[in-house]
Amino acid sequence: MGGAPALFVDHLENGHTNGCGLKSGDASVQVGDRSYVIGGSHQGNPLFLGVQIHDKITNKWSSPTVLGTAPKPCKGYSAIVLKQGRVLVIKKDSASDDSIWFLEVDSPFVREQRKLLGKEVVAWSKGVRGNAEKPIVISGPSGVGKGTLISMLMKEFPSMFGFSVSHTTRSPRCMEKNGVHYHFTDKNVMEKEINDGKFLEFASVHGNLYGTSIESVEVVTDSGKRCILDIDVQGARSVKASSLDAVFIFVCPPSMKELEDRLRARGTETEEQIQKRLRNAEAEIKAGKSSGIFGHILYNDNLEECYKSLKNLLGINDDAPVNGLEVEGINLPKEHTVTKMEDKILIQESGEATKNNMIVLDLSSINGGAPGRTRGIVVDTVKSS
Repeated sequence: MGGAPALFVDHLENGHTNGCGLKSGDASVQVGDRSYVIGGSHQGNPLFLGVQIHDKITNKWSSPTVLGTAPKPCKGYSAIVLKQGRVLVIKKDSASDDSIWFLEVDSPFVREQRKLLGKEVVAWSKGVRGNAEKPIVISGPSGVGKGTLISMLMKEFPSMFGFSVSHTTRSPRCMEKNGVHYHFTDKNVMEKEINDGKFLEFASVHGNLYGTSIESVEVVTDSGKRCILDIDVQGARSVKASSLDAVFIFVCPPSMKELEDRLRARGTETEEQIQKRLRNAEAEIKAGKSSGIFGHILYNDNLEECYKSLKNLLGINDDAPVNGLEVEGINLPKEHTVTKMEDKILIQESGEATKNNMIVLDLSSINGGAPGRTRGIVVDTVKSS
């Protein structure tokens, strides 16, 4: 599929088919010799927005691997073809934070995943108005003080930063709450979601899976906060290889001798444990400096100075706002028609007792995408005179 493919949507009205097995309510998006059918697997109402592929050459249907978090069933939708192999899906009569979705059928991310997985792939992402600060990945060896630095950030700017809630397949311990301490899940469920590309990083520890999902990071961002990921170098490598656009910071001790003194000052570990941590730290520092993962390296020889450098790196100064801005939903009329004009989507209110207002979605500056959020939507309301 070289070059920019020609795309179009064929909406089917009630009671009509196109001779290829499409059902009422389906929308077909053509890319080269393939037609991507949205809604092809629904039964009745509400509509389940499944995706199927029809190959015109072989006249065969297939079900692609679907990456990202798919939209919930809805009562109806409109599908509009955009540039770069994306389809805008506008759900009707849906909540303000669940109305705008993007299906990527031939985007750079989908082409990369198709090549990597060796099979057909499509990917969903939720549309969000406005932009957001990049998440922060902080790594460093045990005892280097990264936990203290993060705690200082959270204490001084509690409404600017937040942690994602990790997933695990182990059982909850005493006082642990699902969705607060961890998202507790079944192993087969988490393994499927890992295979579906829904996790940034994961690891197996003592037979249990632990990991950070893309959605858990996006939820923090949607709340108006910058998500902090405190993970090791291996986890950072996985995040770097993902679609998440983040700031990568590695914290180093001033010397291995200083790190050893800090570990011993804790008084919480045996000599064997200290030696193991020092061996791991040496390997992690080497990897952190030479891997090309981290764009910024901080040396924690003085905690206050290191914290000041961290704030400067993150663009925080004395005039920084203390409150993040929560992502605002996009309220659409219950009944509406949709048209496209270049990079703008015109949503015209319709039906009886309507005020005939129009909502304009400006998509000229959208960024991000599957399997996370598509951000940068600008919304304007044009009121009828």
